[in-house]
Amino acid sequence: MTGELHLTVVYEESDDGWVVASVPQVPGAMSQGRTRAEARENVVDALALMLSPETGDVGAEDREPLHFTLVA
Repeated sequence: MTGELHLTVVYEESDDGWVVASVPQVPGAMSQGRTRAEARENVVDALALMLSPETGDVGAEDREPLHFTLVA
């Protein structure tokens, strides 16, 4: 099976001048930056960290790796 994963980045201006970026489809995937470009880069990094498997996970024998490429 081949397919694509489509996610949305939402940008909000904070009161202190920072740009907050979040990915609504992945709860907790959010970051910020001084500019929209920096916020985008930071949220993509946060998303990659959140979706990366942790070594030593309990029940790892019942899991199958899923690989995808994030093009941002």
